[in-house]
Amino acid sequence: MKRFILATALALGAAPAMAADEAVTYPFKGSFGDAAFAVENAIIGRGLVIDYVSHTGEMLNRTAADVGSEKKLFEEADIFLFCSAQVSRTVMEADPMNIAHCPYGIFVADQEGDVMIGYRTYPEGPMQEVQALLDEIVQEALK
Repeated sequence: MKRFILATALALGAAPAMAADEAVTYPFKGSFGDAAFAVENAIIGRGLVIDYVSHTGEMLNRTAADVGSEKKLFEEADIFLFCSAQVSRTVMEADPMNIAHCPYGIFVADQEGDVMIGYRTYPEGPMQEVQALLDEIVQEALK
């Protein structure tokens, strides 16, 4: 039992470090609104359609008290969800189970005035094409 508790504690202690490795973030010099506008334009500018914008920061702030928290994680945070028919077909022809990674998301977040743009990382192999696409879109938004 002690081994189980120790293993669980170690696993939980490692989770935040792993989470940091699972996202690529870039600082944005400007407001949250400007960053969100830049991301939206960079996605649409590639002929892609934004399927949904998740207002994650708003939801976390609205529900904090309901879940017993007083901690404010973000001033604002949105996630733009979209797909690319061309890239999705390529990665899913390589492995149909890559469907698990779709749709793709780019997030914009403001933590105490520090605005960032980012995306999750993807496994080695065909999904690196998606990661490259996301990075290109973010780089365009950062200009």
